[in-house]
Amino acid sequence: RKNTKRVPSFRKLLRTSQIKLDNKLKNKQYKQKSAAKKYRKEQKKLREAVRDAISRKPFPLEECKKKQVAGKWEEQEEEGALPLDMMDEDDLKLMEDLAQKASFLTRDLSSNEPVHVKKRKHESVIEKYEKVPRRLQTEPEKEVIHLLPIKDKTGIIPQAVEKPVLNVAHDEEEDTEDMEEAEDFNEEPLPVLTPEEMAAQRRQKLQERKMHIAALASAILSEPDSNMKKLKELRAMLMEQDPNVAVIVRKLVMVSLMEIFKDIAPSYKIRPLTEAEKATKVKKETQKLREFEEGLVSQYKFYLENLEQTIKDWKQRKLKKSNVISLKAYKGLAEVAVKCLCELLVALPHFNFHNNIIVLIVPLMNDPSKMISELCVEAVKKLFKQDKLGYASLGVVKVISGLVRGRNYDVRPEVLKVFLHLRIKEVELQKDSEDIAPKKKFMTYKEKRKNLSRMQRKWKKAEEKLERELLEAEASESKEKKLKLHTETLNIVFVTYFRILKKAQKSPLLPAVLEGLAKFAHLINVEFFDDLLIVLHSLIASGDLSYRESLHCILSAFHILSGQGDVLNIDPMKFYTHLYKTLFSLHAGSGTNEDMGIVLQCLDVMFAKRRKQVSQQRALAFLKRLSILALHVLPNSSVGILATNRVFMQTFPKMDLLLDNESQGSGVYLPELEEPEHCNAQNTALWELHLLQRHYHPTVQKFASHLIAGAPTEGSGALPLDLSQRSATELFETYCMKGMTFNPPVASVTPRRKDTFSQMDSFVDEELNKQLQQHLSETVAHKPLDFAKHLKESSLA
Repeated sequence: RKNTKRVPSFRKLLRTSQIKLDNKLKNKQYKQKSAAKKYRKEQKKLREAVRDAISRKPFPLEECKKKQVAGKWEEQEEEGALPLDMMDEDDLKLMEDLAQKASFLTRDLSSNEPVHVKKRKHESVIEKYEKVPRRLQTEPEKEVIHLLPIKDKTGIIPQAVEKPVLNVAHDEEEDTEDMEEAEDFNEEPLPVLTPEEMAAQRRQKLQERKMHIAALASAILSEPDSNMKKLKELRAMLMEQDPNVAVIVRKLVMVSLMEIFKDIAPSYKIRPLTEAEKATKVKKETQKLREFEEGLVSQYKFYLENLEQTIKDWKQRKLKKSNVISLKAYKGLAEVAVKCLCELLVALPHFNFHNNIIVLIVPLMNDPSKMISELCVEAVKKLFKQDKLGYASLGVVKVISGLVRGRNYDVRPEVLKVFLHLRIKEVELQKDSEDIAPKKKFMTYKEKRKNLSRMQRKWKKAEEKLERELLEAEASESKEKKLKLHTETLNIVFVTYFRILKKAQKSPLLPAVLEGLAKFAHLINVEFFDDLLIVLHSLIASGDLSYRESLHCILSAFHILSGQGDVLNIDPMKFYTHLYKTLFSLHAGSGTNEDMGIVLQCLDVMFAKRRKQVSQQRALAFLKRLSILALHVLPNSSVGILATNRVFMQTFPKMDLLLDNESQGSGVYLPELEEPEHCNAQNTALWELHLLQRHYHPTVQKFASHLIAGAPTEGSGALPLDLSQRSATELFETYCMKGMTFNPPVASVTPRRKDTFSQMDSFVDEELNKQLQQHLSETVAHKPLDFAKHLKESSLA
């Protein structure tokens, strides 16, 4: 039979997608398999019918004839019918001829059907098949092994072979015999490898996997739109089953996929197509782009799910059924998975499933493992710092707020400290104005009519329409939208802070809350200022806070009062008193020296920005106490304190009276008194500056000499520009000594080794000669006879 189906043209194949061609091929193969299966079933049933027909034994013709004749005789005797002798000879002969025909072999002689039935032309194949005798299937159907088909002119001919069936029902004796025979027939055992051979084999396998990963990755990066299958193949290697190299291969594949997705992911979010978009016909390039985007999102989703499952298995201490990887190795896999998620969180904040990554990373910030928690915290900090618009920051803040509330405020302080890295400041909003597309000013109708002709107005209208479309295509965020996002983010942050202040004042999160309030206090609504100051003062007065927490409380209160709180009529004298009392809690230890930065910020807000509200007695008391404190701290803290004293002496009048020995007014200075207004600081002197003038740090010496001269702005006693133009906080950070090294480094002058030793030798020789001559002269004068003995003793000595 000739195949009349037309072969599709090349142009039609170009218009047909690869998915459609694959589906056609699958349908064609399925039809061929079903046709071959149907043919095998028909052949099997025909064979069974033939076997059934052969197994039946027909009655011999003579016996049947005798039975019929005997039956007829009985009927004739009973009914009085005619005997057989009365039949004609021709009829008897005809019956005998018919009995000799082969049709009687396959026919049931006891049936009442006629002997000969004419063949009907309209008889179909189904009716023929139905006439074939059949029997119940008592034996199990044999399994068939499908072989490769044969193709000829008529089409594809399927090939199959019956699978040999093993008899399962053996007796125990036969089983034992088979076991004995199997034992007798010993195959050659596998060669036992030495540790060196096993290590070499493992290195070879690992090298092969690495080369395969590198080949797949390079192919994907070169042409990502046409290599989605290779991306799928690379992702399938995350389930490596070889126990020798499974852990390393999975780690390499995780990191490789992370880098690939960072490179090939577009700079926009891929949305799913609607039904109308799927139904419309598009260009070939558009269809190819759609297929690439769909495959990329699918593979990215599966990759993230695999990372999430790896972390869950480690957290739940679950092992897979295959037991390829041990529980100890799962920890390393989970750490690599967390690193990949952190990288994707920072690198792809605009891409799909970013919120899912946030939901995975934020709870891990509170993980008992220090390494994992630090990784997640650093990733969130980076995300906050680089997020200019605020979409990603808002998502992270929402999840953190829910986590803190869900855990009943039992989380690590680092979880809340990440709020300090949010880019929500009025200064930053102004700085980021270049990142925000400015609004385009278009001419009004009156201006056009006045300045332009009719043709120019027409062209201007077309240009403005095009510019509006370009602005929409750029998707530039307006300043109002950014401000709205920042406002929503800050509202969630303050709600979290106020909940902790209200319900969990003894929580370890309180320092982080106070530090956050100190940073964002100028953005709080004025309605909350009074209540917030009362809460802060009650916390300080309770005595449950450490000095660091109390410093944060003071800083928060003065940030509130220095911004919008200037309109409030509040006397913060109690906060000045508490800071004056807390200053002597600081020392040169590594724990407290770092908190000097908070003290310098407090002093800047309390005195420099509120100089009109500060009395002279209070300023003198703080100046004296800070000079005392400068003797007990590290050099960078001393530099910061002396820079603050310089600001005091230049800002407040009559500060130079502490440089004289004469007392002003009555009373004696009381350094142990906790009230700065009543300690009589005007009756003392800054004798600490003379000690600091001989300090080993050169910058401290410069500042001490400058203050002794009265802190002049010019002249011989003035500071260099690099020191005078910096704030106290900047100087404190500049001269930090975290590495336990001098800052600035000390220039070391080492003499030559040869000269040093020669000077030492000459000095020792001279001293020994003097002592020996003196000793000998005394010995000769008193006991000349024992001269040799004394000389010997002196030489031994």
